[in-house]
Amino acid sequence: MSKTLTTLLTALLLLSVIIPTGLQAADIIHGAGATFPYPLYSQWAYKYNQITGLKMNYQSIGSGGGIRQIKAGTVDFGASDAPMKHEELEEFGLMQFPMVIGGVVPVVNIKGIAEGQLHLDSETLANIFLGKIDKWNDPAIAALNPGLDLPSRSITVVHRADGSGTTWIYTKYLAAVSEDWNSSVGAGKAVSWPVGVGGKGNEGVASYVQRIKGSIGYVEYAYALQNKLSYILLKNRDGQYTAPTMDSFMAAAEGADWENAPGFYIVLVDQPGTKTWPITGASFILVYKEQVEVASIKSTLDFFDWCYKHGKDIAANLDYVPIPDNVVGIVQSAWQKNIKSNGEPIWK
Repeated sequence: MSKTLTTLLTALLLLSVIIPTGLQAADIIHGAGATFPYPLYSQWAYKYNQITGLKMNYQSIGSGGGIRQIKAGTVDFGASDAPMKHEELEEFGLMQFPMVIGGVVPVVNIKGIAEGQLHLDSETLANIFLGKIDKWNDPAIAALNPGLDLPSRSITVVHRADGSGTTWIYTKYLAAVSEDWNSSVGAGKAVSWPVGVGGKGNEGVASYVQRIKGSIGYVEYAYALQNKLSYILLKNRDGQYTAPTMDSFMAAAEGADWENAPGFYIVLVDQPGTKTWPITGASFILVYKEQVEVASIKSTLDFFDWCYKHGKDIAANLDYVPIPDNVVGIVQSAWQKNIKSNGEPIWK
């Protein structure tokens, strides 16, 4: 074989390895993580695919799984409702940014009790999940619901069985409002639950609450609506009973100082304000700051840019709060500053 032919075949072999990888990266992006925003991400991906042809493969496996997969480098982006602290982001060479805001909602399956009929305050809710209150007609619940026909049925607590940002938001709230919960259980993506049964993902918790009479669980608001689950009214920090709505989620998020939060680390639970929903949280995207697959990260950022600019109506229709435009500007400035390949910014 001639030297020229050998060189040509070698070059073609290299191209056969390199070109398909680049094309695949431009045609499909891979993500994994939070179940909290999954209904929205799937709708955004469907619409974006119709417009551009790009596909998104998103594994709704929980925030803990999303963090593990982005750390392992097996996906283009991870998604988590539990923001990583600045120090951990720096350790792994990651950056995070908020993608959407929503609410975590306690939901119940009590015969004869419709959505918004049951009133609970923070102490009573914490004591239910601690197992200290185990009957629906307990005096503490009855005192908050005069005139409501509460059954003597035992309470079954339903919680997440997997590592979950929804759990992180929910237990952050319980730890903020209950010293007993804070000292005995604490907050995290996974905790040692005092009582109850575990379901995998928001989907699993919603399914259990639907099937188990006398149950109470917690899910992202879109799952409560889609599964027609009865949500409670919860007393907020200012002493007002509020319902989970876009307006009450936005009220909780209004005071967030994204510009000065290291790594966009923001916790939105137990915020002041008469109209706030007290268990509100943002969902975050995680990407590596130093990138090798330029086409892949460019496609990923283009997708999220479209979501910010053109996905607001889809978000609102699914009862998520879009990220405000001024915050989008801060996020995209951070993209330009932090996400690079060989020292050159990806986003320009």
